[in-house]
Amino acid sequence: MNVFTSWFKRNFSDPQIVILTMALLVSFVFIIYFGRALAPFLASIVVAYLLESVIARLERLKVPRVVAVGVVFLVFVAVMFILLVWLVPKLITQVTQLVQALPNYFSTGMDFMRALPEKYPHLIQPEQVQGLINKVTGEVTIIGQQILGKTVSSVFSAFSIAVFLVVMPILVFFLLKDKQQILAWLRQFIPRDSKLTLSVWHEVDVQIGNYVRGKAFEILLVGLITYIVFVFLDLDYAILLATLTGFSVLVPFIGAVAVTFPIALVAFVQFGWSPSFAYVMISYGVIQILDGNALVPWLFSEVNNLHPVAIIVAVLFFGGVWGFWGVFFAIPLATLVNAIIQSWPRTLLATDIDRS
Repeated sequence: MNVFTSWFKRNFSDPQIVILTMALLVSFVFIIYFGRALAPFLASIVVAYLLESVIARLERLKVPRVVAVGVVFLVFVAVMFILLVWLVPKLITQVTQLVQALPNYFSTGMDFMRALPEKYPHLIQPEQVQGLINKVTGEVTIIGQQILGKTVSSVFSAFSIAVFLVVMPILVFFLLKDKQQILAWLRQFIPRDSKLTLSVWHEVDVQIGNYVRGKAFEILLVGLITYIVFVFLDLDYAILLATLTGFSVLVPFIGAVAVTFPIALVAFVQFGWSPSFAYVMISYGVIQILDGNALVPWLFSEVNNLHPVAIIVAVLFFGGVWGFWGVFFAIPLATLVNAIIQSWPRTLLATDIDRS
């Protein structure tokens, strides 16, 4: 009991630590319970971080903030409009075509598995293949039933997306336009003795800004290069697969592996065991290698380096708690934890160690 009391006094006797702890608890609880309802607001904050760097550069060129916000916001709306008019319909078309082609993909896969015992009789038995086919068939049936069950709810999802697309640009505009007023309003709720909290927040604010801008550029560049390569190789569903590849960078390590399977499946059904299939997989591998070893170090040189184990744990934990947004902000949230650990006062701890 004395050990616990000593530990508690050592770590929570400082008022700054209490303020930081309460701020973290309130933030986490608020996001857990209201995160889904505040999804448009969270997305608006992400976009505002992305656009703020451009506005700041224009301000350094002596452009008034009101003019800079107006210009950048109009460009943002124009890009959103182009994506909605050009990219989204193509994605919907290719998704529809892929869903219609799934029975053929399934048949091709079954035929491939049935032929394995003949090609490798000493390694694979017909009973094993049949058991695997039955299991896969059962899983496909369950997935099909789930898709049908969600058909009705998709109408409400479409309505939510429409509301999202209307509300988010409005929020982005006012977050950029009235940034100083919003920050001044928030400061009145911050206690005076909160240097530790402000220090941690400044560190995380810089990291989140760098991360959002770098990740947005990475998604765009990886997706664009993948699309050009897949079109050159005449791969089906090039836009859809390139979009998946671009967004796969949101989940470090895991995303690249997960997207490999649909790309390999489409390439195998289209080309079979041929040089074209090898070209697709080699090209995809080269893109991932260049992304991980050249693009990421260049884009995120200013972001704190985290061990791969810490990144994977952060993706799994925060993704399980907050879904998509937890995955997207896994690295900044891991940086938050790291900043707290680094900023946590250690003077009392060092004193205790010296006394012992």
